Amino acid sequence: MTVLPQTSLNIVLVGDYNPAVIAHQAIPQALTQSAARLGIDMRGHWLSTTDVTSAKDLAGFDAIWCVPASPYQSEQGALSAIRYARESLRPFLGTCGGFQHAILEYARNVMGWQDAGHAETSTEGRMVISPLTCSLVEKSDTIILKDNSVTAMAYGETRIHEGYHCNYGIDTLFASELNTSPLTPVGWDQQGDIRAVELTGHPFFVATLFQHERRALNGQPSPLVDAFLKAAKEQQQ
Repeated sequence: MTVLPQTSLNIVLVGDYNPAVIAHQAIPQALTQSAARLGIDMRGHWLSTTDVTSAKDLAGFDAIWCVPASPYQSEQGALSAIRYARESLRPFLGTCGGFQHAILEYARNVMGWQDAGHAETSTEGRMVISPLTCSLVEKSDTIILKDNSVTAMAYGETRIHEGYHCNYGIDTLFASELNTSPLTPVGWDQQGDIRAVELTGHPFFVATLFQHERRALNGQPSPLVDAFLKAAKEQQQ
């Protein structure tokens, strides 16, 4: 069991670390840069999805980031971490695969779609995550943000440009199910496809298909990482 420094803000990065994954290179830098800007003593801790077996594996952390690079070694581990963040009101950030699995967890455990599936790993059930019409691997695009959303307030604008590395997104037929859901779409591409969601009533629960953390590789701030750490620090205090 990891011994965590009590005076630091401890962020757990749930995913299967691979130094070749660009997002995995970027995330520690994004956190370090944000912590320095905000004057926060922060520690990031990688936790493999296979090591998430119960709530006690996550209980000591101040915030949870479900990181890119799916399929995960343990889909259940990733879903359990997301559910824990949602139910315990821990600040949560999900990017790319973390976004996809936040949708999957919510469909199964809140909306009652026990057969909800992710097309990357499943061929049975109702697909809530399906292949994109056009691949977004190493692509960038404009995202329109909902005014006054947590994401828009973090960026300070409602029209942003970010990069992707993904082939899967929210299934078109399932997207309409979120229109009346507390898991609210707050970001769309110019064709109207959902690219970001937030959970209403949660202190901070944001998931994006785009990988804003990559900004750190160019020394640029990621507004959502700043907002994530601010929320975690406020809750810690």
